[in-house]
Amino acid sequence: MRPSGILYVVATPIGNLQDITLRALDILKTVDAIAAEDTRHTSGLLNHFGISKKLIAVHEHNEHQSAEKLLALLNSGESIALVTDAGTPGISDPGAVVVDVLRRAGVKVVPVPGASAVIAALSASGITQNGFLFHGFLPASGAARRKQLEALKTQTVTLVFYEAPHRILECVADLTQVLGAERRITFAREVTKTFETFYTCPLAEAEAWLKADTNQQRGEFVLLVEAPALKVADAIPEDAVRTLKLLLADLPLKQAVKLATDITQLKKNDLYEFALQLKDESKHDE
Repeated sequence: MRPSGILYVVATPIGNLQDITLRALDILKTVDAIAAEDTRHTSGLLNHFGISKKLIAVHEHNEHQSAEKLLALLNSGESIALVTDAGTPGISDPGAVVVDVLRRAGVKVVPVPGASAVIAALSASGITQNGFLFHGFLPASGAARRKQLEALKTQTVTLVFYEAPHRILECVADLTQVLGAERRITFAREVTKTFETFYTCPLAEAEAWLKADTNQQRGEFVLLVEAPALKVADAIPEDAVRTLKLLLADLPLKQAVKLATDITQLKKNDLYEFALQLKDESKHDE
C-alpha cells in the first residue's frame, strides 16, 4: 500500500520501454489511480508491464479541471501517479499546472525521475560548453519563431529545443538566419528509438544534410545549438587588458606578452592572440 494523499510525478520511457525505472514500476503498481495525458497510450505501457489501474485523463486542455478532481481524490486518501505519453511530466508536456494547483493546496508531491529527452540528448552530444537553456518547442509561426530566437540570440550557453518533423526544415532555416550560419547544431533524432540519430554540423550545412536524406526529417527532434565561440577579448579580465596595453606601449610584442603572462597568470596563447588584435587595431587607427 502507498501512503495516502500523495501525488507521484512519474517519468516514463521516451521510446525504449526498458528505460522505465524499477521505482516507477513499483509506484505504478501500487497507487490507487494514474493520471495520464492519453489514457490509450498509457494503457499500452501498463499492459506491457502487466499493470491494471484506474486511469484519469489529464491533458493540456483540461489541466485546471482535472487538478480539482485529483485534489478531491487525494483528499479522500487515494495516492495518484501522474504520467505523460513519454518522458517527464511538466517538461514541455502537461503536468506543471496540476502540480502547481495541488502543491498550493498542500498536497505532497513526490518526483520519480527517469527518462528525459533533453538530458539524454545533452549527455550524448559531446558538447563541452558549460550550461544550457532548455526552451522546449519554438512557436509554429515563422514570424513568432524568429522573434523568439532574436530574444535568445545573446545567450552564452547551449540552446536546446524540441521540434516536430513537419516543421524541422523551416525551423532550421530560421535558426540559421537568426543565430548565424557558423553556430554548430547537434540533431538528436528519435532518441532511444530504433532509428536514433546524432549528427553535428555548422548551421550553414544543416538544411542540406536534412534534404540529402528525407528519412532524417522524420521522428521527434531535440536540437542543440551551441553558443557562439567566445572571443579572446571576452575571456580576458579588464585589469589584464590594461596591463597588456601598458606593456605594449613600451615593449616589443613577445616581451610584453611574456611579462603580462607572468603578472596575470593567464594563458600565454590567449594574451598573445589578444595582443595581435590590439596591434592590428592600432595600425587601422593610424
